[in-house]
Amino acid sequence: MFVILFVTALTAYLAHELWWKRRNLPPGPCPVPVFGNLLSLNYPPPGYEAFEKWTENYGPVYTFWIGNTPHIMINTFDKLKETFVRDGDAYVDKKNPPMLQLFRGGEYGVMDTNGAKWREHRRFALTSLRDFGLGKNLMQEKILIEVQDVFRKFDENEGSETDVAIIFDNAIANVINQLLFGYRFDEAKQDEFVALKKIIDAPQDVFGKFHMFLAMNVPIFRKILPNAIFEQPDRQLANMCLDLWFAGLSTTTNTTTWAIGYILNKPKIQQKLHEEMDLVIGSDRIITTAEKNALPYMNAVINESQRCANLVPLNLQHATTRDIVLDGYHIPAGTGVVAQISTVMNDKQVFTDPEVFNPDRFIDENGKLRKVEELIPFSIGKRQCLGEGLARMELFLFLSNFFNRYQISPSFSGPPSLIKNSGTVIAPRVFSAIVRKRH
Repeated sequence: MFVILFVTALTAYLAHELWWKRRNLPPGPCPVPVFGNLLSLNYPPPGYEAFEKWTENYGPVYTFWIGNTPHIMINTFDKLKETFVRDGDAYVDKKNPPMLQLFRGGEYGVMDTNGAKWREHRRFALTSLRDFGLGKNLMQEKILIEVQDVFRKFDENEGSETDVAIIFDNAIANVINQLLFGYRFDEAKQDEFVALKKIIDAPQDVFGKFHMFLAMNVPIFRKILPNAIFEQPDRQLANMCLDLWFAGLSTTTNTTTWAIGYILNKPKIQQKLHEEMDLVIGSDRIITTAEKNALPYMNAVINESQRCANLVPLNLQHATTRDIVLDGYHIPAGTGVVAQISTVMNDKQVFTDPEVFNPDRFIDENGKLRKVEELIPFSIGKRQCLGEGLARMELFLFLSNFFNRYQISPSFSGPPSLIKNSGTVIAPRVFSAIVRKRH
């Protein structure tokens, strides 16, 4: 009798998990009970291949299960424009994970809020960034101060192994900290910089590991989550500052270290950069944004670095604000939906041999920079990255000035690894290299 009951219950459970709960959703990979499709992202990490295979098998729209929760994945640029751009209001909410209470103390800040609170604080953040000089010469001046400080540190260590990542990390942190708090982390404030970095890195250190990613999304594993990350006396203010720090630091630092890492693995690209610099600049003078259009290959290297770094294997989860019909399927309000930009930036129809670092794919037959709409490292739609304008300016000014002034070569242990581990966000490269002045 017990065996019959057990087999009946198991059959009913599997029928629900494998068919019933999926019957009205777009087709997609069969979820494993409890885990959904999460385990597939680790074979191999960080999950690009799984998403690309599912796009080939199921098309531009399919259902991906995070634990027991379905998410509608949008995987091509045309479909992203149709949904997140042309019907942006329907996809603007965030599907906040269970760890939000742990990380933020609730719905605070601007990245993880919804409705009127999100609109008000996003508008405030963008206005404040513009008031502080974003897109103006004032912002460029602040960044160039840090460029010169980077020069000073590399000059002091010329010819010897130097931790490249920490120098850029400090410089980029100085830019956003000047914006938010009005001062930079000079030698007297390095302890404060280290303390703030621990706060910024805490979510990635805790939640960036695959087992913690499972704990965030699979209820039976939540007991391994810590009780709290840090105290927040004024939660909204603290989370707004944290969001702006993330927007102004994480993406830029990550992309900068990956760009240099790719170049150290492909010396001919550095040679072509230097040829362009010598032709257009011709000295070790400071490069400004006025020269940006005259340096197409430098811009192509930055574009390809953003594409290949592909920092978010599984993009942030949004939620529908109302009932929608997508490819003939009725999707209720509140359903998770993901703008899967990592798949778009690895689209073989657009980027031939997408696994290869090749800046020339962004250069046209006339030697000019080619605009490719599918390059969307800052995501798409109404929740596009807050710090995009600042990040673009920083990437150009830091990298162009660095490669104009220096020749960089691998340390004695060789070039940095380009292997990406599992996790919610791709970690920055941490490596040493040898830097020598060119002029």
